[in-house]
Amino acid sequence: MTPHSLSPTLAPKPKRRPEKPKGGGSSPQGARPQRKKRKGARRKASGKSTKESKTTDDPPQTAVSRPNISTQGLCEPERIAADVIRPSSLDKDALKVVSRLQDRGFEAYFVGGCVRDLLIGRRPKDYDVATSARPGQVKRIFKNGRIIGRRFRLVHVTFGHKIIETATFRQAPKTQGGGDLLITEDNEYGTANEDAQRRDFTVNGLFLEPREHEVIDYVEGLQDLEDRVLRTIGTPEVRLLEDPVRIMRAVKFATRLDFRIEDETWDAMCAVAPELARSAPPRVFEEVLRLMRSGTAMGSFKMLRACGALRSILPAQDIHLGARRGGPEEDHLRAEVFWRLLEALDSEVHQGYEPTVAVVIAVLFNELVEREVDPDTRTMRGDPGDRMSVCRAVMDPLFDAARLNRREFGRAQRLIANQSRFQALTNPSFSPLLFARQEDFPEALDLFGLREKARGVGWDIFEAWQEIFDRAQSATEEDLEAERKRIRRRPRRARRRRRK
Repeated sequence: MTPHSLSPTLAPKPKRRPEKPKGGGSSPQGARPQRKKRKGARRKASGKSTKESKTTDDPPQTAVSRPNISTQGLCEPERIAADVIRPSSLDKDALKVVSRLQDRGFEAYFVGGCVRDLLIGRRPKDYDVATSARPGQVKRIFKNGRIIGRRFRLVHVTFGHKIIETATFRQAPKTQGGGDLLITEDNEYGTANEDAQRRDFTVNGLFLEPREHEVIDYVEGLQDLEDRVLRTIGTPEVRLLEDPVRIMRAVKFATRLDFRIEDETWDAMCAVAPELARSAPPRVFEEVLRLMRSGTAMGSFKMLRACGALRSILPAQDIHLGARRGGPEEDHLRAEVFWRLLEALDSEVHQGYEPTVAVVIAVLFNELVEREVDPDTRTMRGDPGDRMSVCRAVMDPLFDAARLNRREFGRAQRLIANQSRFQALTNPSFSPLLFARQEDFPEALDLFGLREKARGVGWDIFEAWQEIFDRAQSATEEDLEAERKRIRRRPRRARRRRRK
């Protein structure tokens, strides 16, 4: 995106679920919304596992034995006509994949987020297919397919630039030694029922059979979708301990879809949040990037902070925001600047802005660097030195832990370090024109625009820089050389008069 995409006024705030206080709203034992009996439903059994009750005072149970999820819900699923989904809205290439697998005698369905989105009237970003065919069998059927994956093998069936991810039905893996619930291997094949039971949330466990045009529900996800409730499949704490990154996915779905997180699921999120520190850092940071680009970054990060997850995934940011309740006034002011910056980013995303990875990282760290640059607020030892040195001191620990792309991370550091240049328009030894010709300038200006929007001042400076950027794009090599000579030419010192 070019700097011109930023607008001077904040768009209406996106609708967000209110921040849920940690430990609040715990439901009594067995409390769960009563399932409504739907007309035309052919449910023979619920297929629902009994939830364990817990209070917010319960410690994370890291040694709970894993229930045999693959034996739960072995019953006929609920099948509902998908009347709300227009057949013409289904992706034609994804339909080809399902149809060809079914023609070869395999079960095949649309599954997961695409089914959820279709049922609530959203256009899916992509389509996933689940099938009884093994990866090798899928590859033999589709010459345009490619087997990928180490942790679990699946097939990418490509149509031009489009990828239809096609996975074999899987079941929950057996309990690992030592009672550790964290899943490290997940490649045990199963049935459609077992595949539904091993998924994270009920609204993501729905299958769509496009030929019969019906939704297949093994996990009572249709009712939760109707109630706009996010609930884990099975015991919440067990499912989150299996994969703590599900906490971040819960936040993503709740804020993006405006769903309410069910009380037992929320309590488990608060209890399991420290376990996020054990998850693979690159995978965690990939979820952070998705939240930052979702248009609901402010609501997402407030929810991560409320359940304690922010402390595990971005501890420096959590410390920077200060105490959640009480604390000195300066903590609240510092936190308000950070939240306003995320709000400005959300506003631009809703207007079509697509932030780069470097801009997202810079937004996360800019206020932390500004604090360490200022001698009055600095918390690190020693002299701050130049801005780039501070950027490295503040940001490199995350780079080392998350194994991020060095090029993108280096760009983010330069974007932050260059922010002081936007205030140097009147400096005779500085060339705005040459600065605007640098490769990183458009992203640096995007960050500056977000900062000025968050502060509510300085928009005239941003617009002046936009004009300089436009002028720099049309500048000739002669113009640039003349500018280089100008800043190299030093003003002469006035000579002292000799005394006679």
